[in-house]
Amino acid sequence: MRAIVQSGYGSVDDLTLGEVPVPEPAPDEVLVRVRAASVHPDVWHVVAGRPAVLRLMGSGIRTPREQVPGTDVAGVVEAVGSAVTRFEPGDEVFGETVRGVQWRNGGAFAEYATAPEEGVALKPSSVSFEEAAAVPTAGLIALSNLPRRRVPAGSRVLVNGAAGGVGAMAVQLAKVYGAHVTGVDHTSKLALVGSLGADRVIDYTSEDFTRSGERWDLVFDVPGNHSFREIRRALDPRGSYVLIAHDAFGATGHRWLGSIPRVLGLVARSAVSPQLRGGSFAAPDKRALMGTLAGYLEAGQLRVVVDRTFPLDQAARAMRHLMSGQPVGRVVLRIDD
Repeated sequence: MRAIVQSGYGSVDDLTLGEVPVPEPAPDEVLVRVRAASVHPDVWHVVAGRPAVLRLMGSGIRTPREQVPGTDVAGVVEAVGSAVTRFEPGDEVFGETVRGVQWRNGGAFAEYATAPEEGVALKPSSVSFEEAAAVPTAGLIALSNLPRRRVPAGSRVLVNGAAGGVGAMAVQLAKVYGAHVTGVDHTSKLALVGSLGADRVIDYTSEDFTRSGERWDLVFDVPGNHSFREIRRALDPRGSYVLIAHDAFGATGHRWLGSIPRVLGLVARSAVSPQLRGGSFAAPDKRALMGTLAGYLEAGQLRVVVDRTFPLDQAARAMRHLMSGQPVGRVVLRIDD
């Protein structure tokens, strides 16, 4: 089969189109004929090998254990493992190809990919393959960190980085929960944020939400471009703070440890700051979370805006486009028949 191949860590421009064997599904896996695959920041981390700690977290020390990048797919089930009970050949599905929370390549940038049954859901017929492929990683991150219990109806929620993959999901989830949502992003992306349901938008190029004098019940912070001391100015004393900490493709964060030191620092500080409590380090229940995401998609409560699609052989260009910060919506690879 055709696949994008990564022989080592480094530049996205080193990614090449090659021929590799079609993978065999394990007993608890499905083999998917890939129709679309998402290009998202976590893919860049493993292609670049940064932060270096990810190499100890499943990716591979000197070279990637899995040579084919990508983790998010949408396509048609080709075959199922002997223990699979929920899917059969011909089903249209979407999901994440890696197990648990692993920072490694998942083989999605290819004509065929395997995925654990627990990380896959049936694709709603109303959603295209390109749209569905953009959901899994961003949706799982947003839903895991923003469960309904954290957002009582009527809450005032601010999403910093509201136009990105995770931020756009967070805006829509908060609206599903009945919150009043403020979205913060660049001037060029505010129309998108508004179209996703935000009640109000803030242009970070002209206004610093931490200095506005306003307070929110929850701040969902994707880029992490403000210190917690600054964030506290915008938080209700009984509010809560959720940090995702996207590190701008290596421009911020520690070279070796990324945002881990900052996250651990906030965890330690949570002992004395109630605004940092409420999170969980428990492994996500992917089957339940993917089912919830599929339900929201089916009901029209989650929407994906695709900025641009690229053919498989232009994966490096797609990554460069993502890294430019210009996309207004998601970037997706399409794998044609």
